[in-house]
Amino acid sequence: MIRRDLVDAMVAHARRDHPDEACGVIAGPDGSDRPERLIEMINAERSPTFYRFDSGEQLKVWRGMDEADEEPIVIYHSHTATEAYPSRTDVAYASEPNAHYVLVSTRDPETHELRSYRILDGVVTEEPVEIVESYMFAHTGTDEVPDQG
Repeated sequence: MIRRDLVDAMVAHARRDHPDEACGVIAGPDGSDRPERLIEMINAERSPTFYRFDSGEQLKVWRGMDEADEEPIVIYHSHTATEAYPSRTDVAYASEPNAHYVLVSTRDPETHELRSYRILDGVVTEEPVEIVESYMFAHTGTDEVPDQG
């Protein structure tokens, strides 16, 4: 589950950096699995076919998350000419076992494709993306309604 404003920000970043791949992270409270704070990062490769976080910037961002009791909930990047599916390189570099790896394809100038994956030990598993306006009113998974009395 992810807020629409975060999705819109990822897509806007991907469009802005096109034709190079864009990349970044969305931090959230430790153990929450709730993405809250989007951090656009620099693609050190400045490439239309590959991305790599700048090591100095990554160290600074990860330290900032640690200090704020946050973790990387979403690691995102764009594909500029292919579908939103992890490449072999993406899989090889996936090092956050609890993160959702979100890919945004900007190959079509009119629309975008956004898909999310878990990548663990080289195994890619696609997961559904539920876009919500707010986490406050998002479906919790239970169909029970509290008593009104």
